[in-house]
Amino acid sequence: MITLTQRAGKELGALLESKGNTAGLGLRLAVKKGGCAGWQYEMRVASPEPGDWTDPQGQIPVIIAADSVDMLKGCEIDFSDDLSDSGFKIHNPQAVRSCGCGTSFDTSDAPAGESDTEEDCVGNR
Repeated sequence: MITLTQRAGKELGALLESKGNTAGLGLRLAVKKGGCAGWQYEMRVASPEPGDWTDPQGQIPVIIAADSVDMLKGCEIDFSDDLSDSGFKIHNPQAVRSCGCGTSFDTSDAPAGESDTEEDCVGNR
């Protein structure tokens, strides 16, 4: 369902190790309404909540919020250490458009004239 690249797994393992007692913790992903393109990702180190879907990726579980499973099917989580844009990245094959800064997305085609542009994106102001 979700793929965690080797690099993302290594970085997540280091992050969890730095937090000390990590029993029951994993990378929890959710999708919330908002952002420039309609939906935005929420990512944090947390324990599963009731109804969440959990996929063990080696030693590190990936936890998907119950209400976000359909929108995150087939995603790949990677890690980038680019100077201007480092951190965990979600590559979502269901996203048909994204905002200019890449932090929000939409899964359905917007009617003509209603798509967001890079100028609309908060990250580019």
